[in-house]
Amino acid sequence: MVLPKLFHIVLFVFVAMSGAARAEPLRLDDFVDADPAQARIGQLLFYDPILSGNRNISCATCHHHDHAGGDSLSLGIGEGGTGLGPDRTPGTGDDRIAKRIPRNAPALWNLGHRSIDVLFHDGRLEVSDQFGNGFDTPAEEWFPEGLDHILAAQALLPMTSEFEMAGNVGENQVIGAVRDRIDRGWPILAKRVRTIPEYGEMFVAAFDHIGHPSEVTIVEIGNAIGAFVASEWISIDSPYDAWLAEGAPLPDAAERGRQMFFGSARCAACHSGPLFTDQDFHALSLPAFGPGRTRLFDHIARDVGRMGATDLLADAYRFRTPSLRNVALTAPYGHNGAFATLEAMIRHHSDPRVSRATWQPAQANLPAVPWLAAADFAIRQDRLEMQRQRARLDIRPVTLSDSEIADLVAFLHALTGESVDDRPLGRPDHVPSGLPVD
Repeated sequence: MVLPKLFHIVLFVFVAMSGAARAEPLRLDDFVDADPAQARIGQLLFYDPILSGNRNISCATCHHHDHAGGDSLSLGIGEGGTGLGPDRTPGTGDDRIAKRIPRNAPALWNLGHRSIDVLFHDGRLEVSDQFGNGFDTPAEEWFPEGLDHILAAQALLPMTSEFEMAGNVGENQVIGAVRDRIDRGWPILAKRVRTIPEYGEMFVAAFDHIGHPSEVTIVEIGNAIGAFVASEWISIDSPYDAWLAEGAPLPDAAERGRQMFFGSARCAACHSGPLFTDQDFHALSLPAFGPGRTRLFDHIARDVGRMGATDLLADAYRFRTPSLRNVALTAPYGHNGAFATLEAMIRHHSDPRVSRATWQPAQANLPAVPWLAAADFAIRQDRLEMQRQRARLDIRPVTLSDSEIADLVAFLHALTGESVDDRPLGRPDHVPSGLPVD
């Protein structure tokens, strides 16, 4: 029997307004497998500065347990800085930073979900057979084979970044090798790790194919860190998950927000699926500032987003949709951390052009770096670049009252896991290298 067209329209509206009524709750089986012994090695390496060129920064410096897997800054202070989170300072003398990290530190929650096939704000890491190693990365055909999954692959790239972990040219052997070719720094780091007796013994015990520490390569290091990140940041016990699995009612404001999220506010058009991301790329016309993620031929401090990875003009100023799981814990928001609160980010989505026009530099959470201050907001004076960014917008304005925005915020808080502060491994007190732990 063919149902009347009107019935289909009514049914579509009902499903949209009722939200994720048919969605399946997240389960542990939805995540990649992580060997506990390998994850333990990964925990230590994640916090060990041994993987940085100058042995002074670790993965955890920008993705710390104390900051819900981030650093609570709009744009981070990388290699050369000291301290943690909002208290991190930019260093002094020859060691001081030469540039802010150009993008906000992305959250780590649930990145081990089997659906994840693209990472970084611009998607420059993707699952792909293009180069015969399983991934499309900036290292192209020089990226190593044998990595277990995309999280293991992701762990390798910050180690090659000058301002994140590798250090400035001339400071150490790693950055010199990376400048020669991106893959040539990894063997140096792998040797550092495997020649530490405690690490060597742990790798032999945890990896069946490793019979001697001398066999450890950057692949095992990446797989260990990937196992840690995949298992450490699983969060599937939010009030929303209880609503999905058991029908446990949400608070009234959160329930109203849920219905708007999946209905009239159109949030689920991009923030869809169990992780609340379509893993696609969209232009939001966020306020511009910072050093930009410039390409070799860029002469201005801009960030062209996805276009930087694909070289396609159609991808200009588009950035990856972030997951909203535990989003209430991971401020500030946007690829450059332009907005300090969920309310401000929702207001931007509601009317991007007004939000962009009224945004003030004081809204950015940038630790003071006097020698970079003149450049922090210089891009905003480039009239033509600002016109290009304003013209690229993929979201349609939607009118929201203050109370409706408050309800949406309440729903986003209902995506926070009950056990977010109880992680499987957490921060180690010390690491095998003997270097300080942030």
